[in-house]
Amino acid sequence: MFQLMDRWGPEKVVCVSDRRSGMKGVVVIDNTARGTGKGGTRMSADLSIGEVARLARTMTWKWAAVDLFHGGAKAGILGDPTGPGKEAILRAFARALANEVPHEYVFGLDMGLAEKDAAIFVDELRDRGVATGLPATLGGTPYDKLGITGYGVAEAAGAAAETTGIDLRGARVAIQGFGAVGVATAARLQEMGAVLVAVSNAVGAVADPDGLDVAALTKLRDEAGDEGIRDYGRPLLDRDEALRLPCDVLVPAAGQDAIGTDIAHATTARLVVEGANMPTTADAKGVLESRGVAIVPDFIANAGGIIAAAYSMDARYSPFPVDTRRVFETVTEKMRGNTTAVLGAAARTGRGTHQAALDLAQSRVRTAMELRGQWLVDEPA
Repeated sequence: MFQLMDRWGPEKVVCVSDRRSGMKGVVVIDNTARGTGKGGTRMSADLSIGEVARLARTMTWKWAAVDLFHGGAKAGILGDPTGPGKEAILRAFARALANEVPHEYVFGLDMGLAEKDAAIFVDELRDRGVATGLPATLGGTPYDKLGITGYGVAEAAGAAAETTGIDLRGARVAIQGFGAVGVATAARLQEMGAVLVAVSNAVGAVADPDGLDVAALTKLRDEAGDEGIRDYGRPLLDRDEALRLPCDVLVPAAGQDAIGTDIAHATTARLVVEGANMPTTADAKGVLESRGVAIVPDFIANAGGIIAAAYSMDARYSPFPVDTRRVFETVTEKMRGNTTAVLGAAARTGRGTHQAALDLAQSRVRTAMELRGQWLVDEPA
């Protein structure tokens, strides 16, 4: 675990377990120089502490990149999110972290958790402020249902297309992952004039060079989940095939390391917009950049959700609901401005877009650490 630590963090790693429920979990509070640790809570059968730590670090950069004053953190529960006893596991996890929540970390939603799970955290700790992502009927902002993260990914794609000279009207888009983020991204890009030519989920992929029906695919997903893709009426392809099909814009929106060097060499995309967290390997980024493919990094492209989370953080103890119109306006402003700034910095410096985004975020975190007396000049990086 010590190899996870560097000058940025993590500040605290708390591993917890409960014999009665079988709960095993961890929270990684990476860096709170700019504010309380905030990041989603995921539940997965193959979760690792290293994965949670990587995601917590991404949250540190994401909050700093959008210039909102929270710190990076992430929590994870080892287990099947569809298995029996989930509620007991969630309640045990909440109790085990009562010393950290909500003063150092606030629960959020990530893979494997839904709005009702946020409500369980709140109920168990008897504090409305311990979680964001609550159902609207409990005063929360349902950003998954509103599609705010995916909306932001599409806005980032729009800004990147303008910067790189791609006409988004008629541009062919392939999306890997058709969950909440992928669905909302597809819908917004279609509104902007793009054509969805390929989409995939855990079951498989479908493609049509003339354009897929986003509304029909969404309806099938709502009715049958991932299995609904089988009934779309097109041949079912391997789920990774969506990443290889001809397109102008590629949006990986499901899982880590989805784009390796083989796909980086094979894709015809001129623009990759990282809708998921860490979807492109470091080697693949090098290949894409050497081929002249523009990349909008994950902590820039998918930051729409944390902008909504920031509004939710403010509203946790308020009797008034969040103004969602204002949230969408802020997402558009932040996503377009940050994307343009990062692509511009990369062009000026000759550094990759990921490094340009990282430079921006790190400079803000370092300034906060210096002001708080946390930055040691002679400390190894």
